[in-house]
Amino acid sequence: MPIFKAGFSGQAVRFSPFYENRVLVATAQNFGIIGNGRVHVLDLDPVTGSLLEIRAFDTADGVYDCAWSEVHESLFASAVADGHVKLWDAALPPTSNPVLSFKEHGREVHSVDWNPVRRDSFLTASWDDTVKLWAVDRPASVRTFREHAYCVYSASWSPRHADIFASASGDCTVRVWDVREPVSTLTIPAHEHEILSCDWNKYDQCCLATASIDKSIRVWDIRNIRAPLNRLEGHTFAVRKIKFSPHRMNLLLSCSYDMTVCLWDYQAEDALLARYDQHTEFVGGIDMSVLVEGMLASAGWDELVYVWQHGTDPRL
Repeated sequence: MPIFKAGFSGQAVRFSPFYENRVLVATAQNFGIIGNGRVHVLDLDPVTGSLLEIRAFDTADGVYDCAWSEVHESLFASAVADGHVKLWDAALPPTSNPVLSFKEHGREVHSVDWNPVRRDSFLTASWDDTVKLWAVDRPASVRTFREHAYCVYSASWSPRHADIFASASGDCTVRVWDVREPVSTLTIPAHEHEILSCDWNKYDQCCLATASIDKSIRVWDIRNIRAPLNRLEGHTFAVRKIKFSPHRMNLLLSCSYDMTVCLWDYQAEDALLARYDQHTEFVGGIDMSVLVEGMLASAGWDELVYVWQHGTDPRL
């Protein structure tokens, strides 16, 4: 299986929505505590089966997240630990990048998510307790969302609605927002501990999942938040990120500080379908390919990036 040694700790990985063989990897020196960052653009060589670096872009601080543009095949955004949000063009050399750089967040930018419906906009979430909305043709953020009482670790657009997103925070809540409204439209006290990630089901506009340092994943119907639809328990440390499948309504991928990647069927009684233990340090990033069903990727603090087909051993 394709494996790439990044040199810095892996924080995030994203499959391209345009090329089935391309992935984007965000990394940070010294586990993101202090030091530089780098974003890698990698291609899977169909002949050798290896991951080849096409471009690498350096930053003055660690990169915590990255997201491909939904409208331009070579454009992507990165979330940087020094508060910067940077836009890059993978078709241009490092000397011509970044093509845009914004500095509005007061602390680390931890998450970036591109709008899959209104494709000229994206979100960033920060440890300054805010979420910001950006448009690629604007010199500054369009709006700042300020209701969270602690770090916002993740913001995720609805895959069905151009104006709706969810944000996950260390204040133990997930909020649902409509950018046309002055305040959030729903607050879910989803866990009793910090929430690190959230994601929307791609086939059910009312289904939202949350992941926490309490080691659990909870799946919610936002029309009735008195109790979760399901609780997924199997990780032994904090759950770092979650991703719903773009191909199957019932599938959910997760990664954890327990150094594993898990695939779940949240509707099944025995929900855990597979546990992958290829990493030897915390797993920082996961993704599921939109273009190739069953194709998974992970990036870890062991500096390794894996791309593999579900049901196979990522190390082979």
